[in-house]
Amino acid sequence: MALASPNLDDRRFQQLVDEAKRYVQQSCPEWTDHNVSDPGVTLIEVFAHMVDQLVYRLNRVPEKNYLAFLDLLGVKLFPPAAARADVTFRLAAPQLETVLLPVGTEVATVPTETRAAVVFATVDELPIVPCELDRLVTISASGEQVERTNDLRAGRDVPCFQAAPVAGDSMLFGLSNAVPRCVIAVRLDSRVEGIGVDPTQPPLIWEAWDGSTWTPCQTDEDTTGGLNRPGDVVLNIPDSHALAVVGGIRAGWIRCRVTEREPGVPFYSETPTVRVAEAFTIGGTTTVEHAESMTDVPIGTSEGVPGQRFRVPRSPILLDAQPVAVQVSSVDGWQDWTVVEHFGRSGPDDRHVVLDAANGELQFPPAVREADGTLRSYGAVPGKGEYIRIPRYRTGGGRSGNVARAAISVLRSSVPYVASVQNREAAGGGVDGETVAEAKIRAPQQLRIQERAVTAADYEHIAREAAPSAARIRCLPVGDEPGAVRVLVVPEVVADEGDRLRFEQLIPPGTMLSAISKELSERKLIGTRLVVQPPRYQGVTVVARLVSNGSAGDVQRDALDALYRYFNPLRGGMAATGWDFGRAVQFGEVFSVLQRVPGVGLVEEVRIYPADPVTGRRGSIVERVELEPNALVFSYQHQVVVT
Repeated sequence: MALASPNLDDRRFQQLVDEAKRYVQQSCPEWTDHNVSDPGVTLIEVFAHMVDQLVYRLNRVPEKNYLAFLDLLGVKLFPPAAARADVTFRLAAPQLETVLLPVGTEVATVPTETRAAVVFATVDELPIVPCELDRLVTISASGEQVERTNDLRAGRDVPCFQAAPVAGDSMLFGLSNAVPRCVIAVRLDSRVEGIGVDPTQPPLIWEAWDGSTWTPCQTDEDTTGGLNRPGDVVLNIPDSHALAVVGGIRAGWIRCRVTEREPGVPFYSETPTVRVAEAFTIGGTTTVEHAESMTDVPIGTSEGVPGQRFRVPRSPILLDAQPVAVQVSSVDGWQDWTVVEHFGRSGPDDRHVVLDAANGELQFPPAVREADGTLRSYGAVPGKGEYIRIPRYRTGGGRSGNVARAAISVLRSSVPYVASVQNREAAGGGVDGETVAEAKIRAPQQLRIQERAVTAADYEHIAREAAPSAARIRCLPVGDEPGAVRVLVVPEVVADEGDRLRFEQLIPPGTMLSAISKELSERKLIGTRLVVQPPRYQGVTVVARLVSNGSAGDVQRDALDALYRYFNPLRGGMAATGWDFGRAVQFGEVFSVLQRVPGVGLVEEVRIYPADPVTGRRGSIVERVELEPNALVFSYQHQVVVT
């Protein structure tokens, strides 16, 4: 259905008459007879009537003309953006040589009866470098270093830390190679058990040395229970890992360090020991995107005239990564032409081209005849017979690439020795291309703000254009500080199950915050202090006891789903459009949500606890959870008992 026609001019007959009389008083103050019978007033009313009829017709301009006006104003549709995810490739067995995954290696989701497979491709080469353990060193918190390699080779039990471990004690593993972006397994054999720690929460952290600092490693698996029994520790090594000298020994270093004691968490009563230690590479992690790369794409042959237009074979063109380059052949080889927004600042010799990414169209500079009859060129023109090409561009993208965690599990390209593939986190950043209807709504706002940020709505509009993959953006003042603006950003995320989001998913990536900061910094008023950050998330835990009229298991599942859905910061709340910023959590609303669950006969008891999603600490029971103006609610481990 077509959108309602915009009201281009809302003035009416009487407003036009009054406005004309005011202009008469300013330009001809000697005329004082403004009676209705005065001939001058009659002429004003006649012209006002004619203008009123013109305004009436103008406000009924056909939609085609309206879109033509937007095109003349330079309003273009935004192209889609490609979703990205980090994908881990696992080897069938450790290899002696480097396994190289080339750029463009394709992976995909599993196709279903209702949905085709979503295909991704790697954006960089991934060398999966083999490694083995060369050195083992222990360093106490006080800095005492002991070389343990010979003891390990002799089969002796090596203490990992001091006899009574303290925070800062560490055990260093020297690898034969640097293994950036690789997944390694550290296999340990220990005879010490029951040394005081909770195997599910050991006070340990694994880190990799990049030559200047220790960087945390993500632990995929730990079957040692905190170095408490034989098992493997599977680590994702960051891309900054490098060979370096530590304690006079050159190796690729990783370490296991004892962290600070936390209240209520068991700590080591004595040090664990290891008798056997091995390390080997079992895979690698790289970034994939929901896009296809096109290389050395021929566009056409120039006719040597101004204003030429060409289309790429496949559109749209994605612009969310490296800029697109255009090349034109010449006697000296291929010449680069710069893609610009418009030709308004282009000189006669500038090699400029305008790109319409949504439609995949290239436009070369025009020539305009001036009033004196001269012809003005707004850029250079490719010579007749010269070939035009694009060295590389990307096409595809869209929201369909925002798949859940572990959804990417099919290896489409044939890669030797690779057994499986999986994305550790949900893919994000995919945005559909802008539609004509959306552009019709955006254009008046864009013309109103004129590329400057003054009001809160201006900040939000510019931020949405800078980061179209953001789900929610809100502009608020920074407390009582004058001239300070806070822009809150919530990314679009895909839950692993239903509406059960994890806290780390709601933290926007640094690239998104940087893009918004850059755009707003160029358009904000001088002296305005800008803060771009995620909102503060207030955790809420609901503990409820229900009486069921049906299956207790089904009612419990539906009740938990209803709570997670209602407290969803993206799509929760009463209107299911996202929890309102700063809106408190009411006891009565929680009761109502549970009462509406099918199969619930009685809500016997409801308890609400505030919680910190970062530390996991839960407060005391309350009737109402207050939220600050810059805060959103977050579901944290709801519990429902059904009888």
